[in-house]
Amino acid sequence: MSVEEQVLKLLTESKRPVFLTGAGLSVPSGIPDYRSLGGVYHDLELPEYLLSRSCFEQEQEKFYTFVKKLYHPEAKPNESHLKIAKLTKEKESAKVVTQNIDHLHEEADTKNLINFHGSLYHCYCTKCNKTCLVDDYLVSNYHEDCGGIIRPDIVLYEESLPNNRIEAAIKAVSEADLILIVGTSFKVYPFSQLIEYRQSNSPIVVINKEEIETSDNHLFIKGDAQNFFSKV
Repeated sequence: MSVEEQVLKLLTESKRPVFLTGAGLSVPSGIPDYRSLGGVYHDLELPEYLLSRSCFEQEQEKFYTFVKKLYHPEAKPNESHLKIAKLTKEKESAKVVTQNIDHLHEEADTKNLINFHGSLYHCYCTKCNKTCLVDDYLVSNYHEDCGGIIRPDIVLYEESLPNNRIEAAIKAVSEADLILIVGTSFKVYPFSQLIEYRQSNSPIVVINKEEIETSDNHLFIKGDAQNFFSKV
């Protein structure tokens, strides 16, 4: 039995799979990843600064100009998003924890979704705290109602993740009977530490273009996740 066949069997038999997804999942939809050559950080001297709390507070226009480049309204969910969403409907206890902030899991109607780093498509005014339409934010970062600064609800560098989000992700992993790490180098902390909370008898599957660094035994499928999910 090939590795791919083993993984398909595990996924079929699983009752509580958890998908830990990253930027590689959305690359086929036309959204560049962050760190690879040609990604959104390419040729930027201090990319982390542009997505930091400091930049947001001290150089708002520079922050706003960069963040607008992260929006790709033309992008649509690809085969991987759609099949994962389908699995969350077929298996009521299936969950998705994503690093992605691109909204494609939501567009695919994924159930039991945890946006670990937030979403570009959830915006709010930092002055009056009202929710704002993303279309309005892309026109101006000033809230028409009160003049406050609008920002997307994403976790910036120098900011902490909300405790309830971390707890929800840990709970999802700790209850899972199968862990699938998809489209991520799995290097960003604390997302990469979630695997430490899995049950010792829960298999780990990695579907990615490159291997990840982990001491845990796992099955590895190299390549574009769409190739695998087209067979699910």
